[in-house]
Amino acid sequence: MKHIVLLGDSIFDNRAYTGSEPDVVTHLRAIIPDDWRATLCAVDGNLAEHVAGQLKNAPADATHLVVSAGGNNAIMNADILGLKTDSAAAVFDVLANRAGDFELHYRIMLDAVAGRNLPAAVCTVYFPNFPDAAMQKIATAALAAFNDVIIRLAVGRGLPVIDLRLVCDEPDDYANEIEPSGKGGRKIAAKIFEVVKDHDFSKNRTSFYY
Repeated sequence: MKHIVLLGDSIFDNRAYTGSEPDVVTHLRAIIPDDWRATLCAVDGNLAEHVAGQLKNAPADATHLVVSAGGNNAIMNADILGLKTDSAAAVFDVLANRAGDFELHYRIMLDAVAGRNLPAAVCTVYFPNFPDAAMQKIATAALAAFNDVIIRLAVGRGLPVIDLRLVCDEPDDYANEIEPSGKGGRKIAAKIFEVVKDHDFSKNRTSFYY
């Protein structure tokens, strides 16, 4: 029996955005074997630094932890997208500093996850779904700095990575500009199941799932 615990933000805690369709954890419960369990500890609006607190609510019989965190950290830095400057170097300097701050928080979060001594996986932050093409282009470029942090730290610890940028790759995978729809949640749940079912966590070696 496996017991999967979902940690992070509204990528997993997306019930408020799916209408009559299932959320991620409901999709996951529908596809895992009957003797497996899935528990939602992720909280809509939480930052990477809140995951340590979520772990306190994780069931004692948890066997696998899956984290999707960082999207709200990126949103808190959305002012970068409208930064007024005459120098591209100044923009990159600000972005690098913000990504550096995020790296500190994400590293501490991974330390807390590792403290449970359970197999764990992390997710990248998927692209937004802005209707304005120019804003979408700029946001996607800026988000790369945050995803670089997630991927580097995950590889450094040998954690499998679910690349949500490639999982949620169609407009109707989104309920709005930043939340997964019922369809998107189904695709995310399928990748979570694939990782827990197929990944060899004993090797401490990163694989990418998409």
